Amino acid sequence: MEFLELKDFLDYKVEQYNRPNFITNDPICIPHRFSKKQDVEIAAFFAAILAWGQRKTIINKCTELFERMDNSPYDFMIQHSDQDLKGLLGFKHRTFNDTDLLYFVSFFKYHYEQSDSLETAFLAPKPIFREEYLTEVPLKRKAQKSYASAACMLSELEKAAPRTEQYLNHFRSYFFSLPDFPRRTIKHVSSPKQKSTCKRLNMFLRWMVRTDNKGVDFGLWNTLKPADLICPCDVHVDRVARRLGMISRKQTDWQTAVELTRKLAEFDPLDPVKYDFALFGLGVEEKF
Repeated sequence: MEFLELKDFLDYKVEQYNRPNFITNDPICIPHRFSKKQDVEIAAFFAAILAWGQRKTIINKCTELFERMDNSPYDFMIQHSDQDLKGLLGFKHRTFNDTDLLYFVSFFKYHYEQSDSLETAFLAPKPIFREEYLTEVPLKRKAQKSYASAACMLSELEKAAPRTEQYLNHFRSYFFSLPDFPRRTIKHVSSPKQKSTCKRLNMFLRWMVRTDNKGVDFGLWNTLKPADLICPCDVHVDRVARRLGMISRKQTDWQTAVELTRKLAEFDPLDPVKYDFALFGLGVEEKF
């Protein structure tokens, strides 16, 4: 398809699938059962992390999980007793088991004792750029100056990686910063450093960050912006995007997700990930 034809087609599919009736049969229905911000964050995080396999199974397992927490996930994280934790034993979905779950609970308890939102877990501390540390570096061309400072981390700034790449790398490091975390749990939280597409975490971020008047995504977070998001690249999205000529990279990894998102940003630079609705809907509902 030509550019405008493809844009019109995808815009139409976004309108078709980005609506409340999408919620019922999708894991996003889990956080929609809650109203307190922290409950929504926790429910959405688990729904995203456990999102592999059939959607019906994912929804059933999440329902079981939160029933074990008396459907008050935030209160459970903050106030649980050792006896409450015993109620989580035996939970399992695919390779995610109760060992993993207990560590997740430990992390949430730790984090929410420091912050009232999960958003801050993704925000790496910003390096301080102070002029008194700058050293003037002469350049060959006249009337130009360059500055260098170890304190300002110029090498990191020059990489110009997508902001979400930094968020996800920081989050994984922070998530596993508690002492004695189970080594087996590492596989359940990915990051771009592992060259993963980070499909589940990108989906979670879409839910938390995107905001519109459709009632599907929550738009609870304000520091992260929709323009910074990376499209969740699962097998359905990947297949449809390749068929539409939007991915050229042979393998499917983090750079594939970035390539796809940059293509989508040509259609809407402020909200490229809204097209996840179109690509996912085409792949799952229409077998495109």
